[in-house]
Amino acid sequence: MKRSTVVAVAVTVVAILFTTNSFAQVGQGYKWRGSGGWGMGTPYQRMYDPDKVEIIKGTVEAVETVAPMKGMHRAVTLIVKTDKETIPIHLGPEWYIERLDIKILKGDTIEVRGSRVSFDGKPIIIAAEIKKEKGEHIIVLRDDAGIPVWAGWRK
Repeated sequence: MKRSTVVAVAVTVVAILFTTNSFAQVGQGYKWRGSGGWGMGTPYQRMYDPDKVEIIKGTVEAVETVAPMKGMHRAVTLIVKTDKETIPIHLGPEWYIERLDIKILKGDTIEVRGSRVSFDGKPIIIAAEIKKEKGEHIIVLRDDAGIPVWAGWRK
């Protein structure tokens, strides 16, 4: 009887160790836990350059959702036509943008303040602020340092 008790205890201990180990590994396959790739320090966030901020004005030709980088949650992207070009404007994660009170639609005239960067070899603007209807409605997406408003912490 003693031998069967020792075996039962050993089996229980081994089972607990394997279970604990498997729970500890949950989530390791995700590159950016919690933020869907939109948090501080992610490769996408590091693309924003506060020294390359500019302002453009144009008309929204399309509103799209795309995943900017592999493993990221989808982003809301505007295709904006200006006097000089048609350029994608990345607003932010869909899970944040869809909850805003102000909506941007195809045909809206907007002013965008953001950082012009090269993305997959093409120019885009990562938006910091959008003004709609001659500045009557303003959507702030990033502060002057480029930290997104959806980030959970500030320096």
